[in-house]
Parts: sequence; structure tokens; C-alpha cells
Amino acid sequence: MSSDTPPIYKHLGHKDRGHLTTVIKATQEQEKQDIMTSEQTFIAIKPDGLQRGLVGEIIGRFERRGYKLAAIKLVTPSQEHLEKHYEDLKDKPFFKGLITYMGSGPVCAMVWEGREAVKVGRQLLGATNPMASQPGTIRGDFAIDVGRNVCHGSDAVESAKKEIDLWFKKEELNTWKQAGHDWVYEK
Repeated sequence: MSSDTPPIYKHLGHKDRGHLTTVIKATQEQEKQDIMTSEQTFIAIKPDGLQRGLVGEIIGRFERRGYKLAAIKLVTPSQEHLEKHYEDLKDKPFFKGLITYMGSGPVCAMVWEGREAVKVGRQLLGATNPMASQPGTIRGDFAIDVGRNVCHGSDAVESAKKEIDLWFKKEELNTWKQAGHDWVYEK
């Protein structure tokens, strides 16, 4: 027996070992598939999206696409929190206004999970400038000005990890399997 063989094997008959081997292989295959579909992205509905009552619509679009909600909370972020979140924009002329606007009311912070969640999340949101967004995207359907573009979405897997860590504690992230997982993902 190899080193990765379960110790119970020596107590089982040939038929039971075969069954246990099949179960172990199936479990390992499922774990591989789960890893393939488990990229996470950070999506925030900005104060204008909340004021306009768009939370349900935006959540619905991610759910209908097949993504899984791993965390959600309503929070009014502090100036310091927002400055850290947008630190890559601190030298831009619109930075101060962005921080003021984002702190003007609650933000619906969310973590969505699924295959290529960052890339597809950005596609669902549309272009940062709503006037360049296609109809059918969230910004294309619900926004006009860049300064009131309804949502924020992570632009890369690395920034998603950073943003998720900034907005959520580890214990706030939920790990679960959607009942419809096998109807969304072929493999």
C-alpha cells in the first residue's frame, strides 16, 4: 500500500477497498472542480445605487448569471477606509470628491464567487464611464455620469483579494455549495 492509502484499507476486503477508492477519487475530482469555479471578486454598490433602490436588481444580475454570493454587508465606510481602498487614485484630481461621495451614505459590500468572477463581474458592470457602457450592463442601464456609476468591481484577481481583505474579516466569508452548481458548471 502507498503512503496516501487510508489506514483502514488493511481492515477492508477487496470489494470495500474498491468502493472506498472510488469515493476518494470522486471527492478529489469534486474538489478540483470546486477550485476551478472558486475565484472571488469584490463588488460594491455605491451610495447612489442604494439611494436609487438598485441593490436587488444588481444582486439579481449576478445570481442569474450563476455567481454565488459569499459575503454581503451594508456599511458606511470611514474616510480612512475609503482612502485605503482607493489609494491607487490618490494623485488624481477627482480623489477628494470620490472619497466624499463614497462616504456620503451606505455601501453594499459583496463578495461574489465563480469561474472568472473578476473578469465577468466587470463585464456585468460595464465600462467605468457609463456612457461607454453597453446596454444590458448595470452601468449601461442605470448610470450616466462617471461620478455616479452605481458600482465598484475589482479589476484583477490580486486587487480582488486585497479589497476583500479590506472590507471583510475572514469569518464573514461563507463557503457553501449552491444547489444549482452542477446546472451552472459543466466541469
